[in-house]
Amino acid sequence: MSVVRIVANLASADVQGMAAFYGDLLGLNVLMDQGWIVTLGSDDLGPVQLSIASQGGAGAVVPDLSVQVDDVDVVYARAQEMGYDISYPLTDEEWGVRRFFVTDPMGRAINILSHM
Repeated sequence: MSVVRIVANLASADVQGMAAFYGDLLGLNVLMDQGWIVTLGSDDLGPVQLSIASQGGAGAVVPDLSVQVDDVDVVYARAQEMGYDISYPLTDEEWGVRRFFVTDPMGRAINILSHM
């Protein structure tokens, strides 16, 4: 037996609004839309990971979701252009990631990162 995929499920009364936030910010495609649930993604499969943390590193809160992108600077600029709340500034961390936190419409801390 092996785990094939882990899917993050985010509760929201505004499913379409949340889908637009993540789709627009991260350039994700709608893979499924049942009205009450929208699944976003890409054709690329990544490794299966689940993180469990007591803190978010460097004094940050534990993020609700971490999203690794190929160019964090591009996503950071997009988040700023869209006027989204940046709750942790773009930072080069000592453990080898460049990241920032953005707050989604439901108030969740989203860690957007690239490995340096």
